[in-house]
Amino acid sequence: MSHDWEKVLISPLKSIEDALKVIDKEAMKLALVVDESKRLLGTITDGDIRRALIQKKSLNLPVSEIMYTSPTTATLGTSRDSVLKMMEEKGLFFIPILEKGILVGLETLHNIVHQPLINENPVFIMAGGFGTRLRPLTDNCPKPMLKIGGVPILETLITSFAKAGFVNFYISTHYMPEQIHEHFLDGSEFGVKINYVHEDIPLGTGGALGLLPEDLPDLPLIMINGDVLTKVNFQKLIDFHIENEADATMCVREYEYQIPYGVIEGEGKKVVSMVEKPTHRFFVNAGIYVISPKVIKSVAKNQRIDMPTLLEERMSDDEEVLMFPIHEYWLDIGRMSDFKKAQHDIQSLDL
Repeated sequence: MSHDWEKVLISPLKSIEDALKVIDKEAMKLALVVDESKRLLGTITDGDIRRALIQKKSLNLPVSEIMYTSPTTATLGTSRDSVLKMMEEKGLFFIPILEKGILVGLETLHNIVHQPLINENPVFIMAGGFGTRLRPLTDNCPKPMLKIGGVPILETLITSFAKAGFVNFYISTHYMPEQIHEHFLDGSEFGVKINYVHEDIPLGTGGALGLLPEDLPDLPLIMINGDVLTKVNFQKLIDFHIENEADATMCVREYEYQIPYGVIEGEGKKVVSMVEKPTHRFFVNAGIYVISPKVIKSVAKNQRIDMPTLLEERMSDDEEVLMFPIHEYWLDIGRMSDFKKAQHDIQSLDL
C-alpha cells in the first residue's frame, strides 16, 4: 500500500479549492474525504473538480458537494492479486483499504505493479541425487548444477522463485555438495537467503524433511525437485493449498499414452469391442508439493521415506492430500533426451 495515503485525507467541510490543492501537491491525483474517525465518506479526483468547473460551481463550495460517495473499496487483508483484478475490471488506479468501515490504507496500481511481493513461505529444493541417467555429464557435476542455456538448473529454479517473491530457501544436498555451496553461498548474491541440509545417506524423496530445523516458519512449505524446469505459478499453488485447507498438495501433470495396437475386448470367444490405437490419459507426479507444518513434523530425523509413501500415510490418517493440475510449462530433466529438450526450450522461456 502507499505510505503517503494520509497526506490526501480531507474533511467534508473543506472547500473544493482545498481539495484541488491536495491533489496538485500530492502525486496520487485524488483526495479521500473522511470524518473525524477516518470513516471514508467519498473520494475526489481531478476529474471530479474539472466537471465542477465545467458546471460553473464555486471553488468555495464544500467538497461534499462533488465527492463520489460510492467508491470501490477493499477490506484489509485482501490479496494483491484480488485488488489488481478489481482495478483491471473497473479501470481504477486506486482502491481505498478499509477495516470495519475505517480507512486504513490506499492501494494504488503503481504500487501493485512495481512493488516486489515478499513471500515468507519456505522453499525446499531437493538437490542431492546422483543423476545416474545423465552420466557421463554427472560424473563430476551434481545434476542440479548442469547448465541449461549457460546457467545451472538450480540457479534458474531459484531465480524463478525469487521473481515470484520467495526469499527463504533450504537446499538438501548429498552428491558433490561443495559445488552447490560454493556457487550459491548464503544466497545473498541472488537476493535470497539459503540454508543447507545434508543427507549423509540418501533418505528418499521425502526423508530430507526430517532434517529441516525446528525453528522453520510455521507456514506451508513448497518442496520441489532440483531438476525441474517449470513456469507454474507458485503463488497460486500456495493460495490453492491454503484456501482448501490441505495438509499436503501434489502438483500433477496430465500424461498421454497411446497404445500402438488395436485393443480388443471380448467375452469368452466373442469380440465385443475393438478400439484402434486408443489413447489413455493419466495424472503423473510433477515433483512439486506444498507441505503443511504438521506433515513436516511427522518425518523423523534420518528417516528414509519417499514422498508417495509419506502422502499415502497421511491419506490413511484421513488428512487432506489434494492435487493441483498444472498446465504451464514443466520438464523433469531426468534423461539425456530431457536435457537436450531443455537446451532448446530455454531459448523461448522467460526463466
